Amino acid sequence: MKEPSEIAGTEPDGSSGVPPPVAGAVRRSPLWVTLTATFFGIGRLRPGPGTWGSLVTVLLWAALAHVLSASLRTPVAIAMAVLVTLIGIPAATRVARGAGKKDPQFIVIDEVAGQLVALIAVPLAWKSFLAGFILFRAFDIVKPPPVRQLEAIPEGAGIILDDIAAGLYALLVVHLFLHFGLLR
Repeated sequence: MKEPSEIAGTEPDGSSGVPPPVAGAVRRSPLWVTLTATFFGIGRLRPGPGTWGSLVTVLLWAALAHVLSASLRTPVAIAMAVLVTLIGIPAATRVARGAGKKDPQFIVIDEVAGQLVALIAVPLAWKSFLAGFILFRAFDIVKPPPVRQLEAIPEGAGIILDDIAAGLYALLVVHLFLHFGLLR
């Protein structure tokens, strides 16, 4: 969940939290950057673009995981989370700069990366996927330490890494639930 100052596009000191655009620079990002940062426009859905981004990620991962062999699911989930993170950081940076905001709500590639982390090695079962989705959204909204502190990292890295940390918390709790038989 974005802080009120982030939604308004300003920090408590009145600054936007991002460097000012270079004189004469075009503020519009290339199409691939915008499509990546908004996860093909999902970030424009209302209400709750982050929740939409997470939900679509769960549904797409469920569809892909069903066609993968069991031995490939975990490595593919890890590879996808890493790839989305590596592509998402520069895309989020460029779109945030163009918007003049630290972490615009329509950037949802961070939710995609974090949600993928939350689903690593989770069994193909609706309860596991639902738990991963709910727990990730909860940790992303509540932002327990050090999730909140990661937001302070500049630009796209801060946008993405706090969601990766929330995904790691969700991953841990889902696997604890699985270990103790609370998800069947």
